Amino acid sequence: MSTPITERLDDPEAARESGRRKMDWARQHMPILAALREEFEADRPFAGETVGMAMHVEAKTAVLAELVATGGAEVAITGCNPLSTHDDVSAALDAVSGVTSYAERGVDDEAYYAAIEAVIEHEPSITVDDGMDLVAAIHEDYPELINSIVGGAEETTTGVHRLRAMDDDGELDYPVFAVNDTPMKRLFDNVHGTGESSLASIAMTTNLSWAGKTVVVAGYGHCGKGVAKKAAGQNADVVVTEVEPRRALEAHMEGYDVMPMREAASVGDVFVTTTGNRDVIVEEDFERMADGVLLANAGHFDIEVDLDALSDLAVDTYEAREGVRTYELDDGRRLNVLAEGRLVNLATPIALGHPVEVMDQSFGIQAVVVRELVERGGEYAPGVHDVPDDLDREVAEIKLAAEGVEFDELTDTQREYMDSWQHGT
Repeated sequence: MSTPITERLDDPEAARESGRRKMDWARQHMPILAALREEFEADRPFAGETVGMAMHVEAKTAVLAELVATGGAEVAITGCNPLSTHDDVSAALDAVSGVTSYAERGVDDEAYYAAIEAVIEHEPSITVDDGMDLVAAIHEDYPELINSIVGGAEETTTGVHRLRAMDDDGELDYPVFAVNDTPMKRLFDNVHGTGESSLASIAMTTNLSWAGKTVVVAGYGHCGKGVAKKAAGQNADVVVTEVEPRRALEAHMEGYDVMPMREAASVGDVFVTTTGNRDVIVEEDFERMADGVLLANAGHFDIEVDLDALSDLAVDTYEAREGVRTYELDDGRRLNVLAEGRLVNLATPIALGHPVEVMDQSFGIQAVVVRELVERGGEYAPGVHDVPDDLDREVAEIKLAAEGVEFDELTDTQREYMDSWQHGT
């Protein structure tokens, strides 16, 4: 069984102090969670609940976990990616009253899943996931707990895809909110968050410029749009690859070159995958790539770039610099993989994840969804559910108020007009 992070650190107090500083900085720039904290401290809406979380354990996530504990819940948390945990933040979080953190960076698969099991052994009544590993483990290995689980929330695109597939197969046995799909998450987190943090992590890890480079973005969903937009804004030439014709057309109409990956492989300098699917860049693509290309994944799992095939092609591999593994081929070409093919914005040694302000919005949705499950969870049948629009609007209004931004409201006449079918031309 996994043990809490503080039992595995050489100097837990120094780690806690470092982690607390990171959390304090994040908290200063998260007005949505600050507003909800006032509400939760007063009302204690989660008293008696146990919230199990599998997420990227860094400063912003820690502020969310702390907020849920402030609302009265017992919180057990672990990582959702072996390379995205900040150990000092995990230690600081483990010291928060009501929180137990099992997250540790750099663990192997066995330790990773042991930590998920440790969270489940707290018998959560609510789950909060980033990638669906917690939900999957409960259904596969702890089905006896399902009847006591009110519901869950899923943070990311990949996790929602997995949940919908599970739901379609009739295998999802409690309600889960698709936080990823609601406007306050999707329109900001995936575009501005993934776009900015992925490019920042690549640039800082490699110390290379974007200007004049050809950046190949695989996938033109919301994350791909963000990466493409931000790369173009830093004077890169952008190529988009897609399998969905309407998205390919959209990218074309936005002014990007669109072509199959086989063609893009021979022109790209930097490749960023954002599809959530596997085998996006494979052996035939590696064979066409130029010396020195960078390969990065901004999807969820480390299966978008076929690293097994790349390893088979390589005659030598080595660490070119921290977070960059070079695969040297028999003709002398060097292909460089960042963060072991895992989430580049969270798994490189210097990665910090999405900007604080972006995650304040996403985690604001997580917090109000947990509140919704506690207050009205019994009204939701098993399956995937959209976040209620009034909750999404609530978070947007908190953010606008914090920014000092005022906006118009419909008049009664306008509202009646919009709701009526009887008004003609």
